[in-house]
Amino acid sequence: MLDPQPDFRPLPGVAEDLAPGLRRVLAPNPSPMTFRGTNTYLLGTRDIAVIDPGPENEAHLEAILSALTPGQQVTHILVTHAHLDHAPLARALSHETGAPVLAFGPPETGRRPVMQALAEGGLVGGGEGVDRAFVPDRMLADGDVIEGSDWRVEALHTPGHMANHLSFAWGDVLFSGDLVMGWASSLVSPPDGDLTAFMASLARLQGRHWSVFHAGHGAPIREPAARLAELIAHRRAREAAILAALSDGPSTARDLADRIYTDTPPALLPAAARNVLAHLIDLTENSLVVPEGGLAADAVFRRV
Repeated sequence: MLDPQPDFRPLPGVAEDLAPGLRRVLAPNPSPMTFRGTNTYLLGTRDIAVIDPGPENEAHLEAILSALTPGQQVTHILVTHAHLDHAPLARALSHETGAPVLAFGPPETGRRPVMQALAEGGLVGGGEGVDRAFVPDRMLADGDVIEGSDWRVEALHTPGHMANHLSFAWGDVLFSGDLVMGWASSLVSPPDGDLTAFMASLARLQGRHWSVFHAGHGAPIREPAARLAELIAHRRAREAAILAALSDGPSTARDLADRIYTDTPPALLPAAARNVLAHLIDLTENSLVVPEGGLAADAVFRRV
């Protein structure tokens, strides 16, 4: 499999300057789902906002604290979403610094009823793993503004990859979490992932001008408008492929993934099947497909 960003090779634990008042520290958690690892961002020159502290990892905690220079203090801990590669270190970092943890809410916050029903029916798991213990000190609403001594960010509720997903706007710079990444399309794994919400969040971001996206994984996205259009087109093409495959007869999400994701390594096919299921749920809500026996991970779907 080709490396999607061969020039992006930051050293874990090393604070790198991205712009005046902005640094990135890479967590040491590379994997097929996290690419080189989780990007933790340090915003500010005196009051520091740590965006996505990352996984529970003592070395990464020490790297964040060591990046502080004399006169700097962590005053805010902002979490885009409650996956295990983004949220757990918030607790230890808050304990060390006294800074509050700010996020949209616990993992299930923001779920639509259809996803809640799937969760109550036993559909769990998939993806990077959920930090079920995550509870912020302060819940942020869409549009809330957070300020430090020399920075100001706006919280944008951008569900899709996860129901409680926030992006943070710093002027025309967006910390896009796992909603928009440059190295891969985001995993949308029901019931935490929701393709209907994902597409709406992408469309919402298209309504504003952005200069750069700093994602949860991978290199900065220097042409965000083009990347948003590309991701929307990719999902529309995937939807068309699923409908075309269902024209040959009813099928399950896993069988469709095996037929459509022909270049995907076998280890990633379960995640691909979750992506397909997300599309099938969206298509069901739009009355284009019907699940035989009701919505479920192993349901057989047919075209209307």
